Amino acid sequence: MSSVWMEGALCFHSPGLIRPASETGFDLFEARLGADLRGHYVRIRSTAMYDSVIDADFISADPLQHFPAGAFPTIHPVHWLHSHFAVGGWSPLQRLSGMLTAHMTAIAPYNGFTWHPHRGLEIYTWVLEGTVYHEDTTGGKGYIESGEFQRMFSGQWIEHQELNRMAEPARVIQIWFVADYAHHNLAPHYQQVSREDLPVREAEGVSVYSLIGDDSPMEQHMDGRLTATRVGPGRSASLELPRDGEDLFLYVTDGQGSLKQNGKSTSVGQYDVLLARPEAGSAAFTAAPEEGLDFLSFYLPKFL
Repeated sequence: MSSVWMEGALCFHSPGLIRPASETGFDLFEARLGADLRGHYVRIRSTAMYDSVIDADFISADPLQHFPAGAFPTIHPVHWLHSHFAVGGWSPLQRLSGMLTAHMTAIAPYNGFTWHPHRGLEIYTWVLEGTVYHEDTTGGKGYIESGEFQRMFSGQWIEHQELNRMAEPARVIQIWFVADYAHHNLAPHYQQVSREDLPVREAEGVSVYSLIGDDSPMEQHMDGRLTATRVGPGRSASLELPRDGEDLFLYVTDGQGSLKQNGKSTSVGQYDVLLARPEAGSAAFTAAPEEGLDFLSFYLPKFL
């Protein structure tokens, strides 16, 4: 096992699970971070970790772009873990405005991530199926049920574990942000909100939950907004475009449907991604009649 500084997190990892620090441009090891290097580290943090990194040939100039799930890597490093990385890892979307990763992860029964550390991050977990047990070094512990939303702020150091203690599989989306530098010295802590306590807009079979920003009760120490949309079977919903100064990263979590714009219809399904600028123009989703459509919309500082 090795410990490396990588995009704001002190990560413990097995070879092959994430890129070595030298491949990402972050080759400062913790042991080297003496007083003489701290100013240099702050410069790297301010100019690199909050910047977006996207493979040059992956996106186009179009203000609305659709990418099928297969355009992004799926990893199966151990028998109990399957993950789809839309952002981070080996994804062509390596970082988006301080968001280091957005990935769907399925954890087999009676398995999970045992104790490991983080620093400098704000990590959000949205449980899609099953139940996940969380415990950390602040003394916080408990279960995150399907539909619940958790935020863990690592501060300068936190250790935690995330386990599936149940007989059924669990599936989550986890999102890592570099915490705004002004908050890095806050004490580590976590917050958990049930679906019932999240603000929701409902109309004609469509529900839009506010997870981060605007009227959400969830605190935040990063820059961005996040909503979760459920389009009922056979129902339609307009694509909510980013505001000025934002771009949209949209991640389909479940279901099937289509996206229609300017008379053209595109099929969308689980783990597909959309990217959009404010000038993308009107578009609408229609969910498949038999299963509906669920997606997360990340409104981030401009990255396109």
